[in-house]
Amino acid sequence: MNSKLLCLALTLCTFAPCFGKEVRIEKDISYLDAESAEKADLYLPPEFEPGKTYPGIVIIHGGGWTGGDKGAAREINIGTTLAAHGYVCMSINYQLAKPGLPTFPANIQEAKRAVRWLRKNAKQYQIDSAHIGAIGGSAGGHLTALLAVSGPEVGIDPAQDSEFSCRIQAAVPLYPHCASTWEGGVPAKTYSTLPMFAKPLAEAPELWDSALPIKHLSQDDPPMLILHGTADTTTPLEQSIQLNAEAKKLGVPSELVVIEGAPHSFHLQPKQRDLRELVLNFFDKHLKTQ
Repeated sequence: MNSKLLCLALTLCTFAPCFGKEVRIEKDISYLDAESAEKADLYLPPEFEPGKTYPGIVIIHGGGWTGGDKGAAREINIGTTLAAHGYVCMSINYQLAKPGLPTFPANIQEAKRAVRWLRKNAKQYQIDSAHIGAIGGSAGGHLTALLAVSGPEVGIDPAQDSEFSCRIQAAVPLYPHCASTWEGGVPAKTYSTLPMFAKPLAEAPELWDSALPIKHLSQDDPPMLILHGTADTTTPLEQSIQLNAEAKKLGVPSELVVIEGAPHSFHLQPKQRDLRELVLNFFDKHLKTQ
C-alpha cells in the first residue's frame, strides 16, 4: 500500500472505533472474463469474524462514461470508509467509451456482473448475498441509479451468471445524470451524441431511453439516498430533485440530501460537510440485519 493510501486508511480507521486495524485491500481482481482488461479492487473489513456475513457494496467510478478509474481518490475514500464499518466493497473498472467504440449497455452490464460476482463469491468473502448495495459519483452515479431501477424487463441484464440476481437492495447515487431526457441535460448543452451510444439520439431513442434511470422507476425499487451539491455546474441539481420526486411519487423510499456549496465531484468528506455518518447510517439501515 502506498503512503497516500496508508494515510487515508489510518485516518478512516480512527472514525471506526470498532476496528483496531486498517482495512484489507485486494487489487485487480478479475470479475469479468479472464481476458478482460477491466478489473476490480476489493476493500475488506480488517478481519472476518467466524460465522458472520457482511453486506456487499459495488462502487462505480465517474468520468463522463469515457474516463475515471476504480482506484481514484473518491473511490479509495468510499471503499475504505465502508470497509472499516463492516462492508465488503468492490470498486470496479468498466468499459470506457471512445468515438467509434460505444459501450452501452456493456457498462451497466458490467456493474450488474459485479453484483453477481459478489453473490457468486459470497462464501469466500463472507458476504451476505441478500444485502448488496451500490454507490457511485457522476457517471458512476448514473450507473448506480440505473443499476437500482433496471430489472429484467428493461432488457439490459447480462447473460453471464444469470443464476445469480443482479438486483441491489440500496443505492447511493452521487450527483447523477438522471433527467427524464438527455436533451438539455447539461447547462448550455444538449446531448445528441455520446460516445457510449452506437447511434445518435435521433436515430436510437429507445436505446438512449433504456439508459435513463427515471424512466424505469417502479414500486419495487430499492431505497435511494441521493447526494448533490448546489455548486454543481456539470449536472444540474434539478435532475436529482426530479428523480427523488418521481421515486417518492411511486412509493420508493428515497431521500435527497443537498450539500450547500458543494461542486460536482466530491467523496464522503467534502469540506462543506462530512457525509460519512449519513451514508453509513443509510446502508446500515437497509443492508445490515445481524
